[in-house]
Amino acid sequence: MKAICVEDEALVLELVVSLLSDMPRITQVQGFDHAADALAYLSEQPADIAVLDIDMPDMNGIELAMRIREVRPDTAILFLTGYSQFALDAYAAHPAGYLLKPVNREKLAAEVTYALDGRKVRAGGHIEARTFGEFDLFVDEAQVSFSRAKAKEVLAYLLDRRGGSVTRAAVFAALWEDRPYDRQMQKYLDVILRSLRETLASYGISEILEVGRGTLRIRPETIDCDAWRFFDGDPAAINSYRGEYMSAYVWASMNEALMDQKYR
Repeated sequence: MKAICVEDEALVLELVVSLLSDMPRITQVQGFDHAADALAYLSEQPADIAVLDIDMPDMNGIELAMRIREVRPDTAILFLTGYSQFALDAYAAHPAGYLLKPVNREKLAAEVTYALDGRKVRAGGHIEARTFGEFDLFVDEAQVSFSRAKAKEVLAYLLDRRGGSVTRAAVFAALWEDRPYDRQMQKYLDVILRSLRETLASYGISEILEVGRGTLRIRPETIDCDAWRFFDGDPAAINSYRGEYMSAYVWASMNEALMDQKYR
């Protein structure tokens, strides 16, 4: 795994880089004494963990962590500082750990281990749902293209229900709000569901959708979803959240409010 350290004190930087290099799980370490250089590095290649000093002249570590989140949201953040009063502000960046100077080999190793263990390996195999911001579905990193926007929204709504069975009437009420669920609209919903099933079949992922008698559900064991990991307390998912969840859909606002509460 790759690590970076950003520290403006040369001796501390040298020590931390040396300690990280001695850790069996760390295969590559890069040290920086300027935040801008670290960001330029991360724009070109990923890092599994970033050890950041907080009190730096050009850009403090908390601001740097926020910038890293934009470039590499999966990078675990570990703060290193000589001032305990920074702790409260630091946690606004959702770090994986917080260490006070002077650096201790055992404590640094323990925090790095905890941070790296918190990086969840994708459990859903090759199918991934990304719900932070806009909603999109990916199969082996290729984005799924839906022929009908409402078919995509139905899938998004079922993901929001996290495997719970939902009646067709409930799906309709969420997506069409005050429209009457009459015979005409029932037929239209059938068209939308047929389109959804055809799209999933064309990508070879029909197994994610379970259709019962009048009900629908996503099979959560078949798919990886950032929102589900967020609610399970996965640090990488929590760190990736930017205050927007399936922003195109009004019905998503309830879970977005829950996310905001958990995020704070």
